[in-house]
Formats: sequence, structure tokens, C-alpha cells
Amino acid sequence: MNAAPADQIRLLDVQALDVRLSQLAHRRTSLPEHAELDALTSDLAQLRDLLVASQTEESDTAREQTKAEQDVDQVRQRAARDQQRLDSGAVTSPKDLESLQREITSLAKRQGDLEDVVLEVMERRESAQERVTELSDRMSAVQAKADAVTARRDAATKELDDEAASVTKEREVVAASVPADLLKLYDKLRGQQGGVGAARLYQRRCEGCRLELNITEINEVKAAAPDTVVRCENCRRILVRTAESGL
Repeated sequence: MNAAPADQIRLLDVQALDVRLSQLAHRRTSLPEHAELDALTSDLAQLRDLLVASQTEESDTAREQTKAEQDVDQVRQRAARDQQRLDSGAVTSPKDLESLQREITSLAKRQGDLEDVVLEVMERRESAQERVTELSDRMSAVQAKADAVTARRDAATKELDDEAASVTKEREVVAASVPADLLKLYDKLRGQQGGVGAARLYQRRCEGCRLELNITEINEVKAAAPDTVVRCENCRRILVRTAESGL
């Protein structure tokens, strides 16, 4: 393949712009905010699970408290009815009076036990409520951090995207000045060689693979016409000759 030396030089400009685009893409995916957001998202997920568990516990203890209070109320009402019967004088049989008094005493003990249960459940519910409040506050704080990091990431991403768009336009202009067949070969090699399809020959060294050409290879490059598209024997990239090639 042949191409004017100036076209081959412009190919190096295209390569430099492609390297710049690759660097911008790498920076975009390697922003520190990505790792920060991953960590904060993980923290939020854990806090959310803990919050759901605490909310469930608070809900369960609320129902338990309602049931315990209903049990206390039932015992209290029954004891009140028994006391009313006792006070009314309607029960005259000594045996029935004794039985009624025993029941009132038993109900009083039962009410006391149930009220202790209510207090214990209330304490557990209060603890669950405090835990819900604590976790909600922690989630809000972590979410605020995540929002701030997201804003920083979006701003950095936009800056990189804007620069990449500018470089892409410049690349289109420069690439348009390179012969189509040379650019096609370059793009093919770039895809095969890790993003570098053309390299400068500098001081007898290929800047693509960083290997120095041997004497035979140097002589072949010297003998090639200026418009001959030379390839590196080691990496097969397009080897662009310049005044600093050391030939």
C-alpha cells in the first residue's frame, strides 16, 4: 500500500486523538465517584433491610400491645362486674360469696400479670420505634451523601463527555484527510492491536511495541520509497517514518 508521507503523518494525528478518546473513556469508567456510590449503595441496602426488620418488629409489637391491652380490659371488666355483684348484696350464700371473693382476688392477680405484659411489650415497642427512627436518620444521611456523590459524578461525566465529543469532531476532520484505504487498514489494526494501529518510528524503535528494529529491518525501511506504507515486523502496526526515525 502506498500513501503520501504527509498522509501517513496525519495518521499519527488520528492515532493520538484515538488514544485521547480511549483515555477519556477510561477516566469516565474509573471515576472515584463510582466506587463511592457502590459503597454507599451497599450501605443503603443494608440499612434498608435493617429498617424493614425494625418496622416489622414495631408493627408486631403494636399488635401485641393492642392484644395485651384488650386482655387487661376484659379482665378488668369481669372483675368490675364481680365487684358490683358483691357490693349489690345480691349474693347471700356464704359459699357463693367466698367463691366470688376468690374470683375477684384471682382476677386482680391476673390483671396485674397482664399489665406487666403490657409494660414489657410497650418497652419493646418503644425500643423498636427508637431503632426505626435511628435507622431512618442514618439512611437519610447516607442518601444525602449518595446524592452529593451522584452530583459530582454527573458533573465529572459531563465534562469528560463534552471533551470526548470535541475530540471526536476533531478526529472526524483529521480522519477525513487521510486516504480511505489507509484509514481502513489503520482501523483494522487498531482493533487487533489494543487500540494502536499506527506508531512512529523513533530512533530506530517502534513506539507501538517499543522494540528496536534490527539492522536488516532498518535497511528494508531505508530502501522503501517515501510513499510506501511500512509495517513493523514485530507488531505489524503501520510504522510511520519522520525526521526523528534515525534512518
